[in-house]
Amino acid sequence: MARGSRKNRKDDKLRKAPAPEPVPSAPRPPRVSHRATRRWIVGASAAVAAIAVGLLWFEPSKAPVQTSTPAELAFVGSESCAGCHEAEASLWRTSQHRRAMDHATAQSVRGDFNDATFDYAGTRSRFFRKDDKFLVETDGPDGKLATFEVKYTFGLEPLQQYLIQFADGRVQALSIAWDTRPKEQGGQRWFHLYPDGAITSSDSLHWTKLNQNWNFMCAECHSTDVHKNYDAAQDRFATTFSEISVGCEACHGAGSRHVAWARVNPAAHGADNGLLVRFDERTGITWSASAGKLTPVRSAPPPGLRKEVETCGRCHARRGQLSEDWIPGRPLSDTHRVSLLDRQRFHADGQMRDDEETYNYAPFKQSRMFAKGVTCSDCHDPHSATLKAPGDGVCAQCHTPAKYESVAHRHHADISPQPSCASCHMPERRYMVVDRRHDHGFRVPRPDLSMQTGAPNACNDCHRDKPAAWAAHQIEGWFGPDRRGHQTYARAFHAAWSEAADAQAQLAAIAESADVPGIVRASALAELPAPIPDLIRHGLSDSDPLVRLGALDRLEGAPADQLWPLASPQLGDPVRGVRIRAAELLAAVPSARQPAADRDKFARAAAEFVAAQKLNADRPDARTALGNFFLRQANPGAAEAEYRAALRLDPSFAAAAVNLSDLYRQLGRDGDGEKILREALSASAQDASLHHALGLTLVRLKRSEEALGELRRAASLDPGQMRYAYVYAVGLNGVGRRDDALSVLNQSLRGHPNNLELLSAALNISREKGDIAAALGYAERLALLRPDDPRLANLIRELKR
Repeated sequence: MARGSRKNRKDDKLRKAPAPEPVPSAPRPPRVSHRATRRWIVGASAAVAAIAVGLLWFEPSKAPVQTSTPAELAFVGSESCAGCHEAEASLWRTSQHRRAMDHATAQSVRGDFNDATFDYAGTRSRFFRKDDKFLVETDGPDGKLATFEVKYTFGLEPLQQYLIQFADGRVQALSIAWDTRPKEQGGQRWFHLYPDGAITSSDSLHWTKLNQNWNFMCAECHSTDVHKNYDAAQDRFATTFSEISVGCEACHGAGSRHVAWARVNPAAHGADNGLLVRFDERTGITWSASAGKLTPVRSAPPPGLRKEVETCGRCHARRGQLSEDWIPGRPLSDTHRVSLLDRQRFHADGQMRDDEETYNYAPFKQSRMFAKGVTCSDCHDPHSATLKAPGDGVCAQCHTPAKYESVAHRHHADISPQPSCASCHMPERRYMVVDRRHDHGFRVPRPDLSMQTGAPNACNDCHRDKPAAWAAHQIEGWFGPDRRGHQTYARAFHAAWSEAADAQAQLAAIAESADVPGIVRASALAELPAPIPDLIRHGLSDSDPLVRLGALDRLEGAPADQLWPLASPQLGDPVRGVRIRAAELLAAVPSARQPAADRDKFARAAAEFVAAQKLNADRPDARTALGNFFLRQANPGAAEAEYRAALRLDPSFAAAAVNLSDLYRQLGRDGDGEKILREALSASAQDASLHHALGLTLVRLKRSEEALGELRRAASLDPGQMRYAYVYAVGLNGVGRRDDALSVLNQSLRGHPNNLELLSAALNISREKGDIAAALGYAERLALLRPDDPRLANLIRELKR
């Protein structure tokens, strides 16, 4: 489960299972959200009928096989597969996949439950046993000590977590985990996943709260054939799985047809033998290196759809679930919304940030390895999940050791032991306190990019006492000044995230380059400061669904009459995620204004969008997304109901409170909007977006002094959000406090030196004040950003006179 950081509470996830990611339905608070943060909301998935209250498990060996109706799909359990595939099953039984989740028994529990204690944030937790049960006495949802039974173990190495089930079917992950490493490595101890915090029952990261919930956060990737079965009316779960851990069918899909084929005629060799997918991308493939070249070449071009990578990506990507109808080998975007590269989770060069989990789908899809056709099972045994060879032996399968292990390549002859291939090309990051994981971007070390963008580099991971400039100098001395590597886009994203004047041009060049990975082109399209119609059209026709999604993301906020010609063809896209995103964008176009030929397609895609949100009706972000959709369709009553449902699930969820208050603004009910915002602030007093929205509401209620106080609070809580500073400065200027307004603008300009809104406001206020010299300075800075603006040129001439 993914353990989140304090700086972005709403994206906090449980550790181990890949955290669900933003789906096309990310709610965006009016007047508050900005494009840079538009994809952080967790996405949603489709309600299925409840089978029973609580968690059900069917023994794999007893699972029924639908041999009488082979056309129907059913899950049969890994033991059914083992009868014919014993070698693969033996490897699987040793894997962490097999032990991803288990019942809490004397055989599965690794932690010390012999009356052990652990102190954290003023609470002494006690771990003990009674009969055959494993129990923990710790702070419950009300902050009081209570005793809970551990029902399940979660994970194995280097740590093990413990799951506790509640009467309403919720299963929650305890934040105190057991370090399973040997004692000499610092293990065999209890530790808290938030060691630097003080997470109590009032905190959104407490183990009993929404953001530590197994049913949504973890179940899909730690068990097989999961159905969440959330009953929104009763606020209860009846989550089921056919196998408690990650079994054969978690990757290969339901196996009843294959088992039926094997039982009826095992000697026959049909087209697919009843299999849902054949992972045959490596069949007959060889790799060879040409004379004098370091890079081996695949014997055949890689296929466009990498079935292995898309299947592994289901759990090794940051993504949000759109549907439970996952089929192995299909594009991941058909049932999940994959996170693109953004400033919250990634460095400008595409590396994952240190406080995020290494979900290696995105890094791997950025790599030269992926571009050349390497798949997951080239390096990892698909059944044991272990490396195919120890140490550098995996790399030596393709990269000749004599070339790569030489001093001429490694340049560390005086170091013992020698750095491994992974040391420089797959740097480690620590997650969950003790879990070290390798980045799968396979990058060349780039300390020069660290100097320019602040991204980390492998050299300074070891040489922490040296600056990046020193490391860059060493690299240039060894390998020369040209250090492009395969990832060539760091400067473009850094330009966008620092609001550089040439960001648009740099991102456009990345988006239209055929040599850039698809996930990067998609991200570049989504980050464009302004849409470029021809580039958007080209992206919408790209073969990669991620690129099509990135192009649709950039259309967010475009006028409805301009949207339909661009986005409506995607309503019939073969990939569900693309259809859903198109429907969300086009929801504001009334049916009467939709071309008759497109109405049915829109209705079907809109139904898929609604189903995706209802699957995650247990999440405030999904309810808010559905509220936004209804509001776009001019249904304020339904929108209000969804926003209120979101706030019932999480009273501190800012997006729902801000959107609901803005809905009340549209309905002329600002008094109700104020009440909603103050209630949300009582649960989340440090949320800048709530203070900002309350300030705007108070402006409309003509309570200027109170409004300025709230706007000031928002600007101080989140100085990185320039919009808050801009609105606060405008408010100060409106009450005649020009010097204070300019002070706020200048302070924000230090962090956003190229922001057009801030510069324009500073220019106008300086002119009003009569400070012509200052106004001229701001105008000339604007001219550097907008050199072709004739009105600006005329203004500069006027100011100079």
